[in-house]
Amino acid sequence: MSDSYSMEKEEIYSKVMRAGRRTYFFDVRSTKAGDYYLTITESKKFTNDDGSYHYKKHKIYLYKEDFADFKDHVSEMIDYIIDEKGEEVISERHQSDYNKEDVKDKNIGGPQSAQEAGTVADEPAPTNFTDIDFDDI
Repeated sequence: MSDSYSMEKEEIYSKVMRAGRRTYFFDVRSTKAGDYYLTITESKKFTNDDGSYHYKKHKIYLYKEDFADFKDHVSEMIDYIIDEKGEEVISERHQSDYNKEDVKDKNIGGPQSAQEAGTVADEPAPTNFTDIDFDDI
């Protein structure tokens, strides 16, 4: 593959959508035969313990013969979600009246999972453990 092909492939048409730690790239690219296809890339930023960061990327290649079905399926899924849950975002991070202390008070017994607690997976698990002395056993 020549460098001129790579450059042309990259510069046909692109859009970027930023969404928090995620960035979505929509790129029109060209096949060797000169036809177009779409790549959708999700790039998510992760911060290491030392403060450095890295990105994880996931890419979908979508070709013209699949456009109609793909569009129909995405539209159907979006319509289903909106019909079932509405357009309001249901998340503790998006609730204007969210109080983390209220959630902690309601979960004194210790939730079975982060989902039950209404917490996000990135948050540390609760630390309400029973202190056991193994000499007693």
